[in-house]
Amino acid sequence: MSKVAVIGAGSWGTALSIVLADNGCEVAIYARRQEQVDEINHQHTNHRYLPDITLPANIVAYPSYRQVLEGAQYVLIALPTAAIRTALREMVKELDHCPLLIHSSKGLEPDTYKRVSEMIAEEVPESKRRGIVVLSGPSHAEEVSRRSPTTVVVAAPELKQAEEVQDLFINQHFRVYTNTDMLGVEIGGALKNIIALGAGLSDGLGYGDNAKAALMTRGLTEIARLGVQMGAHPLTFAGLAGVGDLIVTCTSRHSRNWRCGYAIGQGKPLNEVLQSMGMVVEGVRTTKAAYQIAQDKKVEMPITKELYHVLFEGKSPRQAVDDLMGRGRTHEMESRFFDDFNRYF
Repeated sequence: MSKVAVIGAGSWGTALSIVLADNGCEVAIYARRQEQVDEINHQHTNHRYLPDITLPANIVAYPSYRQVLEGAQYVLIALPTAAIRTALREMVKELDHCPLLIHSSKGLEPDTYKRVSEMIAEEVPESKRRGIVVLSGPSHAEEVSRRSPTTVVVAAPELKQAEEVQDLFINQHFRVYTNTDMLGVEIGGALKNIIALGAGLSDGLGYGDNAKAALMTRGLTEIARLGVQMGAHPLTFAGLAGVGDLIVTCTSRHSRNWRCGYAIGQGKPLNEVLQSMGMVVEGVRTTKAAYQIAQDKKVEMPITKELYHVLFEGKSPRQAVDDLMGRGRTHEMESRFFDDFNRYF
């Protein structure tokens, strides 16, 4: 029986713990608050994050990294990106062996432009990790926890490690594909949150399906444009971590990013929205990081740019939409993008 240490007892960490427990793994989940530890262990619930879900008995919570990590062959990191470095620094102090690290976080670090796997590589010495694998794709925690059919992708530079994690998670409810384009999978998973904010904002303004379809389509172009410029494979963005995750995050009320954008579109200030939601909205932080990267690398990302102005400079959402619609004429098929695409074939 494999032991998996799960760092992060929020909705996503708990949902993935259910998948692992269903597959017969011994799951040790780290939770900071003793009351949450007691609830998981004695009531087999995590009501704040996944109401009305009963957890399998082989999920056990601990308030100590040492207890969670002891004997674990795998460590799953399911944390907001802003919390990852601090958690890893604490975790490494208690890590006395070399597990395979898996992360399921979707975001970029502002100012450094780092992807999550790069943050992990910086904080966890090679002597204390066997490799790093990312799990991403269209997957709301609420639906995964109810065992609704879900399909995701795992990516690692070495296919063998991706296949190992595929075997760890795959079951009749949770189908897992593999990919070796870790960069593309992480970029797709992070940047779709920006477009989901925009989709929610558009819905909050009452602009309807035409506007949202256009925003999603052109948003995918922005994601691929930046990803390919950074070295990702173009076809990754046509897969689960690209268009798949974009669809589910832009069209569902489960999406925190969509809900945040919707509230902003209805005229509520960002700080008030974030405070009322009580959970991290990754798209806000990622918008800042992606805007910085686009400026630095001179990549055109008009949707991201306008969202940055709305979120961080107080621009009116309606004015942002007007400015997007009033941009100069251009061709849909970008020769530069297809030059990059053709390099792979």
